[in-house]
Amino acid sequence: MDRLFLDANILFSAAYRDAAGLARFWSLKNAALLSSHYAVEEARLNLRDAEQRTRLAALVSRIQVVPNTFLGPLPDGIDLPEKDRPILLSAIGARATHLITGDKDDFGQFFGRTISGVLILPPAAYLTNRRA
Repeated sequence: MDRLFLDANILFSAAYRDAAGLARFWSLKNAALLSSHYAVEEARLNLRDAEQRTRLAALVSRIQVVPNTFLGPLPDGIDLPEKDRPILLSAIGARATHLITGDKDDFGQFFGRTISGVLILPPAAYLTNRRA
């Protein structure tokens, strides 16, 4: 079973509008959805209205929210902005199989790469290449 750690931008996009395409993650079979309190709060702060925040709360109620991991060194050869370190460290700490993120600016250089057991992918790549 895949353990998918969802970055804040995935949570944000899934909650942004009713029937958002990224809400497809919540209907996947044989996949456990994970995120951290840090990612959930980042998504919540960026949503504009109460309806979006209500959708976010409903989506979050259906995933496993893992503890934040702020401390610890990044794996050798990995450099990320301070704001993204807790995302990768929490995904590693939660023993996720995948980190799903749309953040091309900061994570794009790692797309398709496995770091400490976590394969980093944009959402479309995961959904397109997903095992049945």
